[in-house]
Amino acid sequence: MKLTIVGCSGSFPGPDSPSSCYLLEAEGFRMLLDLGNGALGALQRHAALADIDAVCLSHLHADHCLDLCPYHVVRTYSPYGPFERLPVYAPADAPRRLAAAYGMPDEPGLETAFSFRALSPGTLQIGPFEVTVGQMNHPVETYGFRVSHGGASIAYSGDTGESSELVKLAKDVDVLLCEASFLDQPGMPVDLHLNGRQAAEHAARAGVGTLVLTHLVPWYDRARVLDDAARGGFTGRMELARSGATYDLGGA
Repeated sequence: MKLTIVGCSGSFPGPDSPSSCYLLEAEGFRMLLDLGNGALGALQRHAALADIDAVCLSHLHADHCLDLCPYHVVRTYSPYGPFERLPVYAPADAPRRLAAAYGMPDEPGLETAFSFRALSPGTLQIGPFEVTVGQMNHPVETYGFRVSHGGASIAYSGDTGESSELVKLAKDVDVLLCEASFLDQPGMPVDLHLNGRQAAEHAARAGVGTLVLTHLVPWYDRARVLDDAARGGFTGRMELARSGATYDLGGA
């Protein structure tokens, strides 16, 4: 299983990265976790737009889902096709919300290009991947994902405040992609996002192999986020997410 960080900027695209998007590949199957604003362009450095087999959207904030709208253009009008409808696993309101963002009529909306499937907690098979879905601690319906293949596993927090469900979802994974949006300082909202220290604490409790701090908001100093994480008690490998970084997790 191969993981590529397409976008890791939190809340809006930054100068060095689009918003959230992660590409997973195994057995020739390519699946995206989130497709935030700006990500569709950077994705083309790593995969042909005709070669994506499934998309999972953690939630419906723009920095996690909005580039599904221009992707509809690609799959509807480009000469790369014809395309089958692409499975999109997302919160139940995704078809309506994304059609409104695009400016389309409610019917048929984006469902000419995408086959939307409503997420709920549990485990499902998507291509060669076993995907476990857990609900996160965020003001809107939001899911984190655990993806396993051939003995390798990654977990992705989506957006979340402190969450025992995230610890459960990430138990013993090889790589945890964990949001670290805030600085560890007074005055930050609770039950919205994690800071670096909290992300590291979750990783330590879950016993993960590598912690990748992601959803990095451009107006915060990245080095400060990493310094905060160093106080979280995690003793494994830890690094900041970077657009274009790849992780070969092996597996059969």
